[in-house]
Amino acid sequence: MIVEPTEFENVDSWLRLSASCHQGAMIMEAAPGSQVADHYARGTLLADIRDGLAAMGKTESTVTAEDLSPVDEFHIGGRAVTEELAGQLALITQDRVLDIGCGLGGPARQIAARYDCQVNGVDLTRDYVEAGNVLSTWLHLDERVSLQQGDALALPFADGSFTAAYMLHVGMNIADKGALFSEVARVLRAGAHFGVFDVMRTGTGELSYPLPWASTADTNALAAPEQYRAALSAAGFEILSERERRDVALDHFARQRAQAATEQAVLGIQTLMGARRPQMVRNMVESISAGQIAPVEIIARRR
Repeated sequence: MIVEPTEFENVDSWLRLSASCHQGAMIMEAAPGSQVADHYARGTLLADIRDGLAAMGKTESTVTAEDLSPVDEFHIGGRAVTEELAGQLALITQDRVLDIGCGLGGPARQIAARYDCQVNGVDLTRDYVEAGNVLSTWLHLDERVSLQQGDALALPFADGSFTAAYMLHVGMNIADKGALFSEVARVLRAGAHFGVFDVMRTGTGELSYPLPWASTADTNALAAPEQYRAALSAAGFEILSERERRDVALDHFARQRAQAATEQAVLGIQTLMGARRPQMVRNMVESISAGQIAPVEIIARRR
């Protein structure tokens, strides 16, 4: 099924429900890193979430993970994709898991609750990390989920600290995939599973900006699946599986459009992106529909 952007008659209404850009606030240091951080920074984030909950008739003591999912699991496919990805990481209770580009920590909390394991998250954007730790407290998961500001290319952990890792919509901001995956390999133990769910280049043609992960081409580091595979292999990973999830994206957008006809979400991508959201998501939908980009899942294992 191809969903053309022109089919969305009420684009702004649909976008209020859309949880479809990327999960992490992305992490990358050096000069481009400041641009990436600026792209995601939103100093009123926690206050905006509180306001949204109040509009839903919820408080800090009554909020659930499902209430927060439109804003804290805003990668393509949301909670369902998180659950599916985590199910391929061979997780057990004793695991210590790393979330690279954790954003507000929605997937980290889902995985910690589901598998009763410890999850550490790292993200470049302080606003996301600080708000995310508060959300973990609200959901009584602060003893199992810890988020901190940090750089994916210089992770603040000792060698072999983790038994599994994942990243959701993060690599689109990090040009040096080799350095990224080498650093992930460093902090993983031998045999650890690593899940990647990124938007990747699947076709040719110029992209329109802004996009949910990049305001301009300067901070867009999209790469093709074969480039991911090569970088992972060079870093010491064995590729276990790969699949393009364009169908998941288009189905997700179609469901959001249908929901927008009868519902109006108060928490979602608009909480994070503000007035920029309509054009960002419109450009992304156009590019996915045209076959230029698509979310791709890769499951790898540390040798």
